[in-house]
Amino acid sequence: MFTTVELPVWALILMGLLAAVTAASHLLFPSVRWFFRRRAERVVARLNTRLKRPIQPFKLARRHDMIQNVLYDPDVIRAVNEYAERQGIPDNVAFETAERYAREIVPSFSATIYFGWGTRLAKWLSRGLYRVRVVNQNKEEIEAIDPDATVVYIINHRSNMDYVLVTYLAAKDTSLSYAVGEWARGWPLRPLIKMMGGYFIRRKSLNPLYRRVLARYVQLSTQEGVAQAVFPEGGLSRTGELGDPKLGLISYIVDGFDPETSRDVVFVPIGLNYDRVLEDRVLVAAAGDSRKRFKFRLSMVFRYVGRHLWQRITGKFHKLGFAAVAYGSPLSLREFLSTPREDIASDLGQAVMERVASSVPVLPVPVIAWHLQQADGQILRSKLAELFELEVAAMRKKRINMCLPQSGPEKGLDAALRLLEARGMITTDNDLITVTGKYAELMPYYAASIAHLSWK
Repeated sequence: MFTTVELPVWALILMGLLAAVTAASHLLFPSVRWFFRRRAERVVARLNTRLKRPIQPFKLARRHDMIQNVLYDPDVIRAVNEYAERQGIPDNVAFETAERYAREIVPSFSATIYFGWGTRLAKWLSRGLYRVRVVNQNKEEIEAIDPDATVVYIINHRSNMDYVLVTYLAAKDTSLSYAVGEWARGWPLRPLIKMMGGYFIRRKSLNPLYRRVLARYVQLSTQEGVAQAVFPEGGLSRTGELGDPKLGLISYIVDGFDPETSRDVVFVPIGLNYDRVLEDRVLVAAAGDSRKRFKFRLSMVFRYVGRHLWQRITGKFHKLGFAAVAYGSPLSLREFLSTPREDIASDLGQAVMERVASSVPVLPVPVIAWHLQQADGQILRSKLAELFELEVAAMRKKRINMCLPQSGPEKGLDAALRLLEARGMITTDNDLITVTGKYAELMPYYAASIAHLSWK
């Protein structure tokens, strides 16, 4: 027992390392995790005193526990068994596949990241690039929503700036959970989006096991009151028009809803529009190819940021016009289901998209683009100013959401024309405005964003 044992130095070092790792995993790491978790809980407690819709406990649960809740749901277990039988593989292998899907989907929300610098960065980007305006807060109807209801924001998808803009504007009320496409799964967006509460979805996957796991996560988060933001079009509009709603996430919410026992789900439509969409040329170029996918490239971001910073330093940067937001009339799922329907998900998707469409704000650049398209690319400035003023009056009469400078329509028209001229999209010769060959295909794109509104 007390006999001396000789060991090589490398073996002694290895044993010491193993002992250190074991001690750390059993003593140090749990203490560190406990310290940071307690700190996060204090941050959330302070935030919940000022948020209109507090952060729900489900969103703060440990990611491991959330994954287990999804995986051991009876419907998911049935889907695992069916998948194993269909693929001819053991149940444990099918379960590992489901677990991989769950880890891919379930976020790891950090209130510190979200409210500490996520929303501040969103504010800086939004206000740094655009003149941000909320043209219709619909305050009375929004404040009348049951505090216990789950709020799902339904938003038209114009730009990747939509995520940034809505996060900034909603920060005073709640934190949002986004459904994000596969384009953002690369580093460094993947961990950042997960910490911001976003979850990734494979929009075109037909795998029933994957769909079951995704559906269960969406249903659990909805039942627990997590505020969500959904882009029902499923992707960025490549033509500028509003697309038809994809019913996947909506159908999951409907399938998991019981009018008698579930908390109500209230869909809040939000209309977004921009005087300039950052990705407009890329989107228009891909309009004829529905199979084309957009990949996130860090080099493109660095190149854009570098050019932007240089313009800031040299004083050549001018804001990209207005970024406008308008809230529509909320739709209660419980009230919607009080009327018998044959296809609930389809009817619901159509109803919320109609409300989104009517909420889209009218901005100066889309109006100019619409008139230039109608006039075959040429119009007198005096004539355009006359039509613009008449249309502003007509829109106000019909209570259409619009965004103009406080100084009036004339200033809005001047600013929009300068923006188009600076991009080389139009030229002005005395009183004649002409669309140039450069980016001429963008005029129909911007005109389409308001073509569905009837004030004409």
